[in-house]
Amino acid sequence: MPHHGNEEEHNSSSGHGDQNGSGHQEPVIRDNRKVDPVTGQARHPEGESAAKADAPAAKPADTDGDALAQAEEILNGIEVPAEESVAQGAGHAEAAELKNDLLRLQAEYVNYRKRVERDRAVAGEMAVIGVLNSLLPVLDDVDAARQHGDLTDGPFAAIATKLENALKTYGLVRIDETGVEFDPTIHEALIQQPGEDIEVDTVSQVLRSGYKSGERVLRAAQVIVAVPA
Repeated sequence: MPHHGNEEEHNSSSGHGDQNGSGHQEPVIRDNRKVDPVTGQARHPEGESAAKADAPAAKPADTDGDALAQAEEILNGIEVPAEESVAQGAGHAEAAELKNDLLRLQAEYVNYRKRVERDRAVAGEMAVIGVLNSLLPVLDDVDAARQHGDLTDGPFAAIATKLENALKTYGLVRIDETGVEFDPTIHEALIQQPGEDIEVDTVSQVLRSGYKSGERVLRAAQVIVAVPA
């Protein structure tokens, strides 16, 4: 019995010795990982892998052209959402309304500036007219002195002439013509007398000179009117 036990151990040892000999096959290692550790891509089942292995290799596609075509197709197919369209429309409407407001404000400012300039011109004209009106009595005294022969020569005659010339620069015009047709807008008839060889009412004599500044009559001339007989 002990002898047989040794024989079995010997056979076992011999069997192990044969596996370590030249006829022993290397173990097959299968990599069942679902993700390729090199490429990082998911692996397909063995059937698909075999089918892909048998299939001919596809030619590399023009990735740049395809990408541009796809991008263009996507851009052309993009539609602006209704909310954004409404917002854009509201933005355009608001911009148009603001533009109209600015135009209206500009027109109002232009009108305001014209009105201010016109009021300023009127105020300046009224100031000049006020000064002229205040000097009319002085001019009446000058006329009276001239009619009495007090201003024929001398320093006072020169001063009177300078005053009258200075007032002319401010638009003062004397109304003292005779032999002209009577005009009720610039003449005040104090006396009417029958005239000879006249067909219309005519100024025959000026009792007090009148004055005007531009188109504004400061004072009508007091006259004697000759009427047709």
